[in-house]
Amino acid sequence: MDRTEGTTPTEAAAEGPAQDAPAPKGEGKRRRRWLRRTAIAVPLLLLLPVLAVLTALRINYTGDPADGTRTRDRDALWLGHAWVDGRKKDADVDALARRVKDTGIRDLYVHSGPLEHDGTLPKSVYPRARWFIDAVHEKIPGVRVQAFLGDVLASENSEGMLLNDPDTRAAVVRSARQVLDTGYEGIHIDLEPMPSGDRDFLTLLDALRRETRSRDAQLSVAAHQIDPLPNLHTVFGLFTEHPKWWSQEFFGQVARRVDQIALMSYDTAQPLEGTYGGFVAQQTSLALEVTPPSTDLLMGLPFYYESNFTHWGHAETVPAAVRGVRLGLSRTDADRANFGVALYIDFAATEADWRAYKEDWVR
Repeated sequence: MDRTEGTTPTEAAAEGPAQDAPAPKGEGKRRRRWLRRTAIAVPLLLLLPVLAVLTALRINYTGDPADGTRTRDRDALWLGHAWVDGRKKDADVDALARRVKDTGIRDLYVHSGPLEHDGTLPKSVYPRARWFIDAVHEKIPGVRVQAFLGDVLASENSEGMLLNDPDTRAAVVRSARQVLDTGYEGIHIDLEPMPSGDRDFLTLLDALRRETRSRDAQLSVAAHQIDPLPNLHTVFGLFTEHPKWWSQEFFGQVARRVDQIALMSYDTAQPLEGTYGGFVAQQTSLALEVTPPSTDLLMGLPFYYESNFTHWGHAETVPAAVRGVRLGLSRTDADRANFGVALYIDFAATEADWRAYKEDWVR
């Protein structure tokens, strides 16, 4: 008979619940052993794919670059805003001329914005542009000056440019016309974060290309990295509004609409020089496969030092990037003429960065 039979519910509760029988001898030890093994196995299962990717990238960094995989004299340098707002002087241009002498740099992307969110560009933000353009033509003949224009794109939770607005796109084209009237020899567009497959971006590029072609000017664009694994941007799109990568197909669609496309091959979160260089080699190959031979493909070099989760300074080095570029070029299209590197950015560059660029890529 149950111990609570014949008692009231209150009396039964007061007596307390019936106790479970003690576990058989040894069961507790087996349970603890199982928990320990699970605690070890689960992290290993999660780490295995990561380790496999890192191993593959490190292997991709092995081998010797082909002879001749060096500058084609189509390199570019991103410049900060100080060159057009009055802070830089003649002596600075003299120093810049000495810096780029005997290198492969042909284009300077000088920050001349940012664009307003409605696509307009106040002339007051680049008051010394004409002076800088004239000074470059005088002291660095053969080097072109392009207006580096960008803005942050709006998302559901932030303010920014709405590229799906036709009036905004029309304003961007007018801003391009405005800076070309100033004397710039091209437009370099950097709108971030740009979703892969964005049709409004392609529409904007078509309109800008018509404008630049009518003036015999350059149209270039800063491009996101390509999916290192198929459809990775789609997977990450489930967790974030703006995945980091573009599909290879979309990269090619952009490349066919511009004169130059500069892949921002930095801020990769790679933890080691070997894996970073392998990643750059992979990106170089993926980009070469879909970039028309008539379009200049430029691979970005990290001319700056940071140490955080997206950019480990000890790993993302200029020597590793240059070696990765040369390996990717060697494996995919070693004789590609319209190819170069783009250096980001002048005001953060060190002597070591410049030395590595000149010794590893230019010589």
